[in-house]
Amino acid sequence: MSKIHEARLKLRGELEAPPALRRFGTGWASGALGLVFGIAGLLLVISFRAPGLFTMPEVRGLEGNAWFRLGLHVLLIGAFALSTLSLALRPGKILGTSGITATLLAALLGGSRATALVPGVMPMFLGLDWFVLNVLFTGVLFIPIESIFPQKADQAIFREEWREDLFYYLVSSLMVQVLTFLTFAPAKSILAIAPLTGVRAWIGALPFFVQFLAIMFLTDLVQYWVHRAFHRIPWLWKFHAVHHSAQSMDWMAGARMHFLEIFALRSMTVIPMYVLGFSDLVMHSYIFLVYLYSTFVHANLNWRLSLIERILVTPRFHHWHHGIEKEAIDVNFSIHFPLIDRLFGTYFLPKSKWPNGYGIQGHPVPKGYLAQFKYPFRRQATLLSSPAVAAEQRPLESKESGKE
Repeated sequence: MSKIHEARLKLRGELEAPPALRRFGTGWASGALGLVFGIAGLLLVISFRAPGLFTMPEVRGLEGNAWFRLGLHVLLIGAFALSTLSLALRPGKILGTSGITATLLAALLGGSRATALVPGVMPMFLGLDWFVLNVLFTGVLFIPIESIFPQKADQAIFREEWREDLFYYLVSSLMVQVLTFLTFAPAKSILAIAPLTGVRAWIGALPFFVQFLAIMFLTDLVQYWVHRAFHRIPWLWKFHAVHHSAQSMDWMAGARMHFLEIFALRSMTVIPMYVLGFSDLVMHSYIFLVYLYSTFVHANLNWRLSLIERILVTPRFHHWHHGIEKEAIDVNFSIHFPLIDRLFGTYFLPKSKWPNGYGIQGHPVPKGYLAQFKYPFRRQATLLSSPAVAAEQRPLESKESGKE
């Protein structure tokens, strides 16, 4: 076993340490934060060094922003201080050492004063900076909330398969340019055939709030049927099964989606909001909302929200969509409005109950990103795990029993 592989296993073991070794005062929290901040700072510095290759155009303007540079400087100082504290408190030194190493590498590459080594804009880019900002923003927002209000109190931050789900974040962020192009291609093709000038002008002139509600409902309606098709059609289910293979629900679980499903789902849901002429402000606001909302409904949160869940999708509603029980099969497809599930007979939300577990019966989907990417293309399908098949095998009254 190489020393690098041994160090990697030690680092993973420290991050996934049992609760007794993660208590306050053991240096685990400071070490984990120091490592995360150090790696985040290092990746941002790398994106500064080659902005044309590793920076999204929408984020590229932050390179010269003094406040953003100051934030990066504070991030690196915090990473070094937290890692040093972990070295002082924790018997195992791998967390603190790794955090300091990442911070020093970032400093050697220029730190917050890093400038471009490779000038100019390239035709293709990888969203490395988007990956860092994405994980930092959602992690800082949801990890504290999940820690205070957990649905599963014994679920650790670095729970089983956290590395796979983090890698899904990385792939979707790095491929953001390709995904954006593929996502908007069908909608642009429709507009090329039917410009819909009058309709687009009328919708674009509506008040912001009216447009926003309309875009939420229309995209949810399209998403409902696309989502339902991925459950009911066996060869589509193979792709969607990757998403349902997650056996733990938290802020990272929503990122686990097969690349081709991301393209199919996004391209279809983009059609109504792009073709019908909603204003850019409304579209961008909605994209930001759905980005946060998707993370929220997968989160490890025990919030009941009994009044709100009658109107809007909540974590408990969506957790039942991922539930391993037979009653949870082929239910709760909506992403915003449970009303759509009520209208089409797929609503299931037993009062004050949560699923006992998550995933697919028998857990046929392999572990690991590459194995899951290849899973839908395997010649032998595990149809017994398909909701479409299982739904036909159970009594019809099983769904009815859970309706309020």
